[in-house]
Amino acid sequence: MRSWWTRLSVLGAAGLGSTFWWQKKTEPVQTDLDSSKTSPSSGQSSSQYELKLVQVLFRHGARTPLKSIPDVLEAQWVPDLLEVPAHTKIDYVVTDLQGGPRPPAPVEDSYRAKTLAGGTHPGQLTTMGMQQMYDLGVRLRKQYIQDVAFLTPSFSHKEVYIRSTNIVRTIESAKCLVAGLFQQKQTEIVPIFTEEAEREVLYPNYYGCKLLKLHSGYRWAESSTLPDIASDLRSIQSALGIQSHQRLDFILIRDDMVARETHGLPCPAVLDSWRARVEQRAVDMIYHIFDPSNREILQLCVGPFLHILLNNMEMKVQGSALDGDRKLFLYSVHDTTLMPCLMALGVFDMRWPPYAADITLELHQHQQTKQYYVKISYVGQDQKIPGCSDVYCPLGEFKQALAMYALTEESYHTRCNSTQDVPSQSPRNTSRL
Repeated sequence: MRSWWTRLSVLGAAGLGSTFWWQKKTEPVQTDLDSSKTSPSSGQSSSQYELKLVQVLFRHGARTPLKSIPDVLEAQWVPDLLEVPAHTKIDYVVTDLQGGPRPPAPVEDSYRAKTLAGGTHPGQLTTMGMQQMYDLGVRLRKQYIQDVAFLTPSFSHKEVYIRSTNIVRTIESAKCLVAGLFQQKQTEIVPIFTEEAEREVLYPNYYGCKLLKLHSGYRWAESSTLPDIASDLRSIQSALGIQSHQRLDFILIRDDMVARETHGLPCPAVLDSWRARVEQRAVDMIYHIFDPSNREILQLCVGPFLHILLNNMEMKVQGSALDGDRKLFLYSVHDTTLMPCLMALGVFDMRWPPYAADITLELHQHQQTKQYYVKISYVGQDQKIPGCSDVYCPLGEFKQALAMYALTEESYHTRCNSTQDVPSQSPRNTSRL
């Protein structure tokens, strides 16, 4: 079982590193998005809408790489890079979804079984990553406490629900975000909820969903053999002086490269001329793996998570007494969560999500018509969802846009176990999952 979770940790966090380089190279693109995505609405003032609910799914902050590029100069990932800033500390507890003891964490255990050069483990949140998450919390504080008095200034479990994947870097990222959001103001211990690994739906779960494993396993192996990708891979492998027998792909190269550059650690000089191509090919690979043209793959990747998000909105609209005071849902996830979500929303821009990237879903009520609207933003930029008539998307249109991807938990588990009609694949095809 350990080997399976080791494989899951590679793809479940495939390239789970974002990127000083990505941000540096693409900031102009981010600020030059279609103007219709940056205005509140093409014909209506945002003052006509009353904010009712906010949901934020965010990628963790900068971290150590999942694996070093073989046969090249290794960066020294020393413990000093993981020191915890005092301003990111809060009192918190990690539980299961029912508030009981934290479940076992086999993905994290697979990281802890390995040691990088310098003495730290793969996939660990760094000081820089902690600061990135704190800064995201500060941004949310400005939006929802200072600019609009939506949240109370100190943490309240009645207002805020926090769920994380059961991996230390996402748990710590959630903690740092909350520290920034509420400036360490709390009168109660902050609960962070997690799910057992086999039932996790906050990332594509290749171990817990047999059908997803079958669908995506061969696509993962196949992605490195596509003609353009394979040709470039042979070229960069030769340029780096890596032996042909070493297992290597662009997602691995990118993960190590951007982790090093984010933390100011040396990279092989040959990568200077390959940066843009590495970025492009890594995205090409992940696009092939998730295959947004295949409805079922996206359903199995994020369908139950999308259902959770829609259900949270529906509960607010219906005025559920169960969590009537709830105003904010925070979900600490991964790049391999955000990308299929963006694909399902129809707004994936073929760029790898940076560390601390967020998708924010706001539920509004029009003050005159009392109708509900959804507004989506990605890394601070409003998005017009295909199938929606405006940036402020009528709730009915938004639900319809996601209807082909959202799955109830029951439907998800039923489909995951329905593998009889899927051709079996060679064991080689799932070796990296």
